[in-house]
Order: sequence, then structure tokens, then C-alpha cells
Amino acid sequence: MADPLTAQAVADLVGGRLSGPGDVVLRRVRSLDLAGADALAMCTGRKYAAAMAESRAGAVLVPAALAAAGGPATRIVVADPPRAMFVAARALHPEPPTAPAIAPTAQIGRGVQLGEDVSIGACSVIGDGARIGARARIGAHVVVGDGVALGDDVRLDPHVVVYAGATLGDRVWCKAAAVIGGAGFGFAPDGSGHTRIPHVGGCILDDDVEVGSHSCIDRGSLDDTRIGRGTKIDNHVHIAHNVHIGADCLIMACVGIAGSAVLGNRVVLAGQVGVVDHIVLGDDVTVGARGAVMSNLADGSVVIGSPARPHREYLRAIATMYKLAPHGNTLESLAKEREDA
Repeated sequence: MADPLTAQAVADLVGGRLSGPGDVVLRRVRSLDLAGADALAMCTGRKYAAAMAESRAGAVLVPAALAAAGGPATRIVVADPPRAMFVAARALHPEPPTAPAIAPTAQIGRGVQLGEDVSIGACSVIGDGARIGARARIGAHVVVGDGVALGDDVRLDPHVVVYAGATLGDRVWCKAAAVIGGAGFGFAPDGSGHTRIPHVGGCILDDDVEVGSHSCIDRGSLDDTRIGRGTKIDNHVHIAHNVHIGADCLIMACVGIAGSAVLGNRVVLAGQVGVVDHIVLGDDVTVGARGAVMSNLADGSVVIGSPARPHREYLRAIATMYKLAPHGNTLESLAKEREDA
């Protein structure tokens, strides 16, 4: 944990206006109900005003509308409390530094290029000809295949596997047990079974991509699979061969994207979304939870449902269904009377 900050220092850091004592010492961030006298909390709106009134937090980040509401005497007035909280949290809870070191049990292949201040954990394997950028942090039991290129400040948590032919840009973070660049699920029927289609394409993760635990991104069959700059991928996501994903997308838990699908920039796929193969999603598309995308979507589309349809249309259809449901018995009775007549 970092050195503590006074409430005044936090206000200066987040560009807020301090109200109340500025010498309160803050050591951590917590929620309103769990915060103690050394913690910074936030209140985002009036629905949480009652919780703030009972909070024991040392200081609270609040919007201007709650500057005079009940609660802790020290509050920091900001335009956007969640964003200010993120800034304060990074200052009060910085990532612990990792001393550059290569564990004695790590296996480094022939011709590996290591940048400055690289850290490689116990029992990790770095394949022949791999290139590891400066300040890369490779955890325990990681496998980096032959010829893999890792950019500067890459972080591979324990048990990550990066297959040969993959390229990771700067500041890419793969969390525990992610698998990058494995052969995709591609087979051709041959009359007696299924013959595997060779996968000879690459797998490219651009700068600032994050990949969650147990997520798998397959290499391309002929073309490369590519994940655009700044895209964030949650846990338990499968991205198939030849998929192209644009920049700054958010791919949430348990999503499956089938082969050769193309996603534009800033696409949001909520939990358990499925995207079929060979379709195109434009820029700024949003797909609600459990949506099944079976056709191309234009820029800015907001869809939900299976098959996915425009959000408002889907809600109207659901509302209509529930309105009709109470009349089901009546309709059945009328149908029976007609049959008996």
C-alpha cells in the first residue's frame, strides 16, 4: 500500500473542491457501508444519500447536489465521483513493484532476446527465438512458444500459454490461464470422419489489450486473428480463428465469437453473447446480455435477444407477450367451445 494521503491531497489529485477538514488521513478506498475513519468512499447520487448519512468514512467523494447532505464532515465535491474514485484508488492502492529477476527453474530457449528489467517466474518456459520486451512480467508456469514477440511492459500471469506465431503489443495483460494463439476449431468432413484443417495464421494482440482468465483466442487458419488496441476481454471468452476485433471494445464474460467475424471499434458485447461466423458488426454496436447475433449490424446498433433485434423492438415484444399471457386460458376455452360446437 502507498503512503497515506490527506483529504486535501486527494482533492488536489482529483481536481475536486474540499468541504470540511482537509487534514483527515486516508489510507484506503472502501464502500460507504464498510468504510472506516481512514477510508475514502463515494456517493454517486441521491439513492445512496441515506447510506452516506450513516457512513463512518473519513471522506466522501460527492457530486455538487450532495455537497451539503448528511454524512461525514469531510467531502470532496467532484463532477464525476466514480472517475475520481478510480484516480484516488490508483494512488492509494498502487500495484506492488516487481523486482526484475529470472527464476532458477525458468527455461530459456536458444536465441531468446530479453529486454531490460524482465521478470520470469518459476518453471516458466520461453521458446527458441522469442523476443521479450522491456519490463515484461512473466509469472510462474507460463509457456511462451517459439518465435513469440512480446512488447514492452507485457504482463503474463501464472499458467498463461502463448503459442508460437503470436505477437503481443506493449502493455498487454493476460490473466491467469489465458490461452493465446492455439489452433482453432476447424475440421473438414472426409467421408469417414473429420480431418483437421491446418491453422497457419497468426494471433496478434495490439497495444493495451487485456485478456481475462481462462479466455482463449485462437490463431487464424489462413488470415491472422487480430484484437485491436485497447480492447478489454473478460474471463471465459472464446474468440475463434480469423476474427478481427477493433479498438477499445469491451467483451464481457462467457462471450463466444465464431470464426471470421469482424467487429468494429468500441463494440460492447455483454455477458453470454454469441456472434455467428463471417458477419460484420459496425462501430459502436452494443449487444445486450445473452444476445445471439446472426446477421450484420450497422454502426451504432443496440440489440438484444435471440436472435438479436433492436433493443426497443425486443422490449415491446416481451411486453406484448406478458400482456397476452393472462388471456391464454380464455383463448383455450373459446377454442374448445368451437371444437365442441
